Amino acid sequence: MTGSEGSIKLTVAQAIVRFLMNQFIEIDGVETRICGGGFGIFGHGNVPCLGEALYPVRDDLPLYRGQNEQSMGFAAAAYAKYHLRRRFMFCTASAGPGTANLLTAAALAHANRLPMLMLCGDTFLTRLPDPVLQQLEHFNNPTLGVNDAFKAVSRYWDRITHPAQILQSLPAALATMLDPADCGPAFLGLPQDLQGWSYDYPAAFFARRVHRIRRQSPDMAEIADAAALLRVAKRPVIVAGGGVQYSGAVAELTAFAEAHNIPVVETIAGRANLLATHPLNIGPLGVTGSDSANTIAGAADVVLAIGTRLQDFTTGSWTVFAPDARLIGLNAGRHDAAKHLSLPVVGDAKLGIQALTTALATHRAPANWVAKAQSERRTWDEYVTSNTTPGNRPNSYAQAIGTVNALVHPRDRIVTAAGGLPAEVTANWRTLGIGTVDVEFGFSCMGYEIAGGWGARIAQAESEPGRDTIVFVGDGSYLLMNSDIYSSVLTQKKLIILVLDNGGFAVINKLQNNTGQDSFNNLIADCPTVPDPFLVDFEAHARAMGAIAETVANPTELAAAFQRAKSAPKTTVIVMKVDAYEGWTTQGHAWWEIGTAEVSPTETVRAKHAEVESGRAAQRPGI
Repeated sequence: MTGSEGSIKLTVAQAIVRFLMNQFIEIDGVETRICGGGFGIFGHGNVPCLGEALYPVRDDLPLYRGQNEQSMGFAAAAYAKYHLRRRFMFCTASAGPGTANLLTAAALAHANRLPMLMLCGDTFLTRLPDPVLQQLEHFNNPTLGVNDAFKAVSRYWDRITHPAQILQSLPAALATMLDPADCGPAFLGLPQDLQGWSYDYPAAFFARRVHRIRRQSPDMAEIADAAALLRVAKRPVIVAGGGVQYSGAVAELTAFAEAHNIPVVETIAGRANLLATHPLNIGPLGVTGSDSANTIAGAADVVLAIGTRLQDFTTGSWTVFAPDARLIGLNAGRHDAAKHLSLPVVGDAKLGIQALTTALATHRAPANWVAKAQSERRTWDEYVTSNTTPGNRPNSYAQAIGTVNALVHPRDRIVTAAGGLPAEVTANWRTLGIGTVDVEFGFSCMGYEIAGGWGARIAQAESEPGRDTIVFVGDGSYLLMNSDIYSSVLTQKKLIILVLDNGGFAVINKLQNNTGQDSFNNLIADCPTVPDPFLVDFEAHARAMGAIAETVANPTELAAAFQRAKSAPKTTVIVMKVDAYEGWTTQGHAWWEIGTAEVSPTETVRAKHAEVESGRAAQRPGI
């Protein structure tokens, strides 16, 4: 298709696809297409034009057919997380409910600072056929529709209203997704008529372009201030977040901690920054953390927080750190670097750590402080060993985690999300390989587990095809979203899925009981609207979607089944019942602020309210 001299005549949809095809990124000296492909469910809002544009490039820009738009978005988020935000997938949905289904996934990507491009149908620009199928009509504002809801959950949002507009909008969306500080989902609303309109686009717009992730050097005055504070610290600690991995700064973090003898604790997103056996790895921090990390964090006088947004599960709702502890925030994002009156060091984690190393020279933290931290970690390791050992109590999440942990390859990837499993994996998993743990707790989103596992496996197959992606999922999340078992079988992207069935939403039942209430509407057996409770046959259900499946009675049988799954040719689902009441990890928890009933006719509720409120004594001011 030729236009005027130096231009190419294309439809808007064709131009978008051609642009994506020609955007590359340099990773470790190798140039790779930034967009790894897409996830799509076609409808009248995207198949006539965007579908037409994608078909000719289907081998180079693969389009994975999803079963649900929300799970497509989860898969795209997990893909981006695996690739450390250096590559992304697009998601395309039709106008109306298909697009609306992506809202939750967009929120997840936004909370986790993950790149994802959404190309979604929109109502007709001409308005000649209005109202059209699936259009929401706002009587006083005809421009308002479903797509406007994405403004709250996108880092970049635009509605394309003229073919020339993508000359500005597409590069702006890409720049947002590649920005270390502002990274997140980008949304483009594509009106159904405009997708097919043509325009003479400059040929230069489609020239091959190689991108690099920006590394912002920190301000040296901020480095000097941070180094001065660390030099006088008697009890320093490093909080290592997910940003350490996104920056590719794991080696620098390790070298810095070793050179200056500073203990390291990990956030949920920062799990697998250090191996479990590293002598300065004191454990996971916070509400779902370890006694060792929480004890050391509570005693620290200076906290160096690297690449973390310091959410409440990390900070114990800001009770984990001593009220008078000084915080240093090293982060690419100013917003995160300055939280709670931190001394901010705004910049790339790798460059920031290197600069701090130089500034600290030969300084080392007191040996007795590190010895105390390591003693605490040994005690925690003993607890985890006991906690994950089968036979000492009814079947538990921890026992399943320990069983799998003993059998995985160090480069196998672990995926889990909402419910009780994020806490149990965070506390009990012993990291064998750097960057191999994906605990989705930024948005704590049920349904991410299997869909995210599928997306991670697609990414893993590109660089580590011989390794496995292992999904831990509870029965509640499984029932919410399980159709990507079918997706994984169809696309031959093998998963090993552990379905741990505790009969309902057991972790929320635990929270309900811990706030003084009776069990109600969480476990299936405690639902007043369920006259005849029964449990789902997850094995039969998974088989119906083409997976290999089996049910095991205990961790010993689980171990044998897991070994069979490792050698199986396709997705395997292993089901094991776990106890809803006695199976929980009981240690390692920090205080967590929750809303409790101040007035209640129930004595136990009143008592629990007083107990929760008493925890505020350790809470840092919200500044």
